Amino acid sequence: MTRATRQLKLGAFLMPTGHHVSAWRHPDVPANAGLDFTHYKRLAQIAEAAKFDALFIADSVAAATGDIASRMARSDHFEPLTLLSALSAVTEHIGLIATATTSYNEPYHVARKFASLDHLSGGRAGWNLVTSDAAAEAANFGRDEHIGHAERYSRAREFHQVVTGLWDSWEDDAFIRDKAAGQYYDPARLHVLNHSGEHFKVKGPLNVARSPQGQPVIVQAGSSETGRELAAQTAQVVFTAQTSLIKAQEFYADLKGRLEKFGRCADSLKIMPGVFVVVGKTQAEAWKKYEAFQDLVDPEVGVALLGRMLGNFDLSGYPLDGPLPELPLTDSGQQSRQKLLTDLAGLENLSLAQLGRRIAGGRGHYSLIGTPTQIADELQNWFENGAADGFNVLVPHLPGGLEDFAQQVVPQLQKRGLFRTEYEGRTLRENLGLARPPNRFS
Repeated sequence: MTRATRQLKLGAFLMPTGHHVSAWRHPDVPANAGLDFTHYKRLAQIAEAAKFDALFIADSVAAATGDIASRMARSDHFEPLTLLSALSAVTEHIGLIATATTSYNEPYHVARKFASLDHLSGGRAGWNLVTSDAAAEAANFGRDEHIGHAERYSRAREFHQVVTGLWDSWEDDAFIRDKAAGQYYDPARLHVLNHSGEHFKVKGPLNVARSPQGQPVIVQAGSSETGRELAAQTAQVVFTAQTSLIKAQEFYADLKGRLEKFGRCADSLKIMPGVFVVVGKTQAEAWKKYEAFQDLVDPEVGVALLGRMLGNFDLSGYPLDGPLPELPLTDSGQQSRQKLLTDLAGLENLSLAQLGRRIAGGRGHYSLIGTPTQIADELQNWFENGAADGFNVLVPHLPGGLEDFAQQVVPQLQKRGLFRTEYEGRTLRENLGLARPPNRFS
């Protein structure tokens, strides 16, 4: 088959034991994976051998605690930037995307850390810019309650402005390091930010030279109205949860349609919906694998996960066999995810326990359970029909689920000319087909 001019992009979304809430209980999964570097090294090398564009590590700056949390593998895991810095030394091509919240960080810290990761990796860093949606994080940073939705996004927009400004502190050739002349850098190529805004006052400059990519790739996952506007203005990659082709097409068209007013072209933003994938040699085998995880779901754990994803609601007082109660619009969580899950409960007429079980694997993301051919067919359908530029791949368990996708689905995509057989470049931007941004000051 002739090689397609447009090829899809793939991210490997790595939770320590896998995306299924009960994965840690499965006999094929190392329960201590969250703090096992050897485990992550293996995952990175599996994904890189399959030519994935990037690894993606989510984050929270609070530990899950309590009786129900004690039955979930979510309380201990590496800090993402530290982990990806270590993985940069055992990989060569794959992108390294980490989450860092704008709600409980300072712009200078974030700018410095991601610029450092970009240098360490030779230009493979990506920042998943999020506003925290876990209410428990507030108490770790001197607050009695979580920052409201509107303020979180106002802060995030200015946070992005400061970070990207700091990344341009130095022009690409500022550090001349001329020993004979005794000149380490050219002062004319240094630019002091002197930012003063509603949320931040930051002088600069950054004490890290401009990075190999110019700026690390910026990723976002907000799908609310405010989140879409922020993504259209600032992101190069968007991760999103969409439950059907039609909804994915609507989101894709809407977000791409917002780019022009910010002076951007459609190709400057890659939209990569999450897809939860279970692979089997036959469809029956795939469903058998999936049900093995579903059988391990503690109903109370499923409902606790549901409450967290709906926007930090405690659902423990409601009957498990009753319907999802009417809830106010979350101000502390993800409003787009709340709507998605509420719509899903109504569409499928699910009880609270059933809805918790339903999202135990994909957490509201589109789910594909089948053969490599069936899965590749559906990914191709979304990719070729205006729903996606690629996919953020979620698997139920690690490392087995990632191996299944890498060894069985990726070859199907490659045979169809939809996915690379070799990396196009050295940097994450080059492999994603994104331009290197010029320094705003030069």
